[in-house]
Amino acid sequence: MPHFNFDTAADYLDAARQMAATGRPALARLLAEEAADRASDPAEAARILHDFPGSSLRQEY
Repeated sequence: MPHFNFDTAADYLDAARQMAATGRPALARLLAEEAADRASDPAEAARILHDFPGSSLRQEY
C-alpha cells in the first residue's frame, strides 16, 4: 500500500481519487471534504465536493 504525504488540497484530492478507484467511497468522500476545506477558492471547493457526491461523513465532537 502506498504511503501518502498530505500537505496540500491536491494531496488529499489525489488520495480521494485513489480511494474512489479502489472501491472505498466513504473514505474518498472524507478525503474530498478535507481537500475542499483546504482549497483557497470556494468555487474549487464546491467542484471537489460535487465530484464526490454524498452527505458529510464527519462526526463533530
